[in-house]
Amino acid sequence: MAKDFTHQKHWKLISHSESLLELETSPKEKPCKSQQCNETCRSLCFDQPQERTHTGDKLNENDLTRCTYGQNDEGINKEGKTFVCKLCEESVIHSSDLISHEKSHIGEKRYICSQCGKTFNYAKCFENHEVTHSGEKPCACKHFGKAFTQYSYHNNNESSHIGKNPYACRHCGKAFTSSSYRNIHERIHTGERPYACNYCGKAFTSSAYCNIHERIHSGEKPYVCKHCGKAFSDLSRRSRHERSHTGENPYACKFCGKAFSDSSRRNRHERIHTGEKPYTCKYCGKTFTNFSSCKGHERVHTGEKPYVCKHCGKAFTRSNQLHAHERVHTGEKPYACKHCGKTFKTSTCRNLHEKIHTGEKDFVCKTCGKLFIQSSDLNKHERVHSKDKPYACTHCGKSFSDSSSRYRHERRHT
Repeated sequence: MAKDFTHQKHWKLISHSESLLELETSPKEKPCKSQQCNETCRSLCFDQPQERTHTGDKLNENDLTRCTYGQNDEGINKEGKTFVCKLCEESVIHSSDLISHEKSHIGEKRYICSQCGKTFNYAKCFENHEVTHSGEKPCACKHFGKAFTQYSYHNNNESSHIGKNPYACRHCGKAFTSSSYRNIHERIHTGERPYACNYCGKAFTSSAYCNIHERIHSGEKPYVCKHCGKAFSDLSRRSRHERSHTGENPYACKFCGKAFSDSSRRNRHERIHTGEKPYTCKYCGKTFTNFSSCKGHERVHTGEKPYVCKHCGKAFTRSNQLHAHERVHTGEKPYACKHCGKTFKTSTCRNLHEKIHTGEKDFVCKTCGKLFIQSSDLNKHERVHSKDKPYACTHCGKSFSDSSSRYRHERRHT
């Protein structure tokens, strides 16, 4: 039972960003500890409900009854004031009646996104979510003008400019602006994957990656391109795709200045300069510049082909191979050369073709300095120097330096 105060009191309605709490106004106040906003919470608020407007946690009965101090509201009734529920706008005379009424809303999610159907308890969380569909970025970085959808992302970016990266990886020393980013990164070293897909059991280092993966099973694609209407399962893919319309390449290589539409491609490119290959096959020890290439290679050893064509049933080791194959059935060629307009089934083929126009050759043989357009050509060439012949005929055992030569040879047996 809440304590009944006998001293003079006055009740005031505050919204708490739609959290529906009645707080007693007293001379004693304390600031809300929430870092997400600058609103002031009264001392009886305990800060927690205010924080929940940012986290999206459901309102519970403890939150509602915490603020039922002072059941006797004669003073307010004499002034003719009423208490209004912020969810349904029903009016009551006594604060105790409002608290009882509010309990009927416990567990409700009143805010529904018209774009994807996702529901929310609080207006603030709902508004933050809607921004992800609109593309609006109201929070601007004062250093470079970069914009963000929420102040939490903006604050992390600001920290990176002023040198605040206090959370260092205990394995490699890489520093991060928040402990959560550091913890996710450390799982690369430890191999920990605590988040499992509810459909297939595949495990992930973070809940965000797990949620994105689960949309493959559910078919949910809440992020829609504002230029062509194409839908995507995660925000980063939508953003990367939209840059194909705008031509924006904001991520520049620190070694040669070449620009890319997303940071992951820039990072992979920079490893050409550094020679870094941080991902190692657990079966044969071969190293790779990116995780997806390593994972695809490991399936050569295991025989796993998890990506199945819905048209003909053919299976593939990598998702990009499946997508390229399915376009054989659909005839789709969405990637156009910006120089001549020729279209291609994959962005990789388009990018290789464009290098014919530009004369660009990124891959250099470290033995003789010869240049190549793509890494596979370089790898094949380097075997001339190393005499390595990893591709063996399944019929007679003869070895070859590349798979195409092995394939041509095997056809003689058949």
